[in-house]
Amino acid sequence: MSDETSVLLIKRYASRRLYNTETSDYVTLEDIASFIRAGREVKIVDLKSGDDLTRQYLLQIIAENESKGESVLPLDVLTDLVRSYQGKAGSVVPQFLAMSFDMLREGPSKAVENMTRMNPMATMPGFDQMVKQQEAFMKAMTGGMPSGWSGPSPEAAQETPAAASAGGDDLEEIRRQVAELKEELRAAKGK
Repeated sequence: MSDETSVLLIKRYASRRLYNTETSDYVTLEDIASFIRAGREVKIVDLKSGDDLTRQYLLQIIAENESKGESVLPLDVLTDLVRSYQGKAGSVVPQFLAMSFDMLREGPSKAVENMTRMNPMATMPGFDQMVKQQEAFMKAMTGGMPSGWSGPSPEAAQETPAAASAGGDDLEEIRRQVAELKEELRAAKGK
C-alpha cells in the first residue's frame, strides 16, 4: 500500500488521458477528486513538456461540480473572484482564501481567535456582532467537531433525523443574523 502523505503523480499523455503512476492505470477527473477528498496531495504533469497542470485540472473539477448543481461557491464569491483577476486586489485574494481555508481546517475556535487577534477592524462598530456570527457559523459548519476535524465522524453518518435537526436552531439563528446584517448594510448604503 502507498504512503498516504506522498504526492500522487498523475501524468497527462498527448491523448489527454490521465495516468496514475502509482497504480499504473488510467484515471478520470472523478478519480482524482476522490483521491483529493481522501486526503491525498495530487500533482498532474504533462508527460511531454513536464508542465504542472494541477491548477488547470483542479479548476476543471470545481467547474464540473458547480455545473452539476453541487454549488459550494455563492454567485457573489464567484463574481468577486473574477474581479480579483484585475488590478492590485488579485495579490490579496489568494492569501485571503488560503487563510480562510486554513482556519476552517484548524477549527472554529482558532478561526475566531485569528479573526479578532490584532485585527484593525476590531474597533469597527458591529465587529463584535460579526464575531458572534462567525462563531455560530463555524459551529454550524463543523457540527461542534473538535479542532483538526477533517470530515464526518462515523457516528454522524448514523445520526438520526431528530439528532440532525437539533443543529437546525443554530442555522436558523445564523440566517436571522445574516438577514439583519443585510438590512443594516442596505440602510447604511442608503444614507
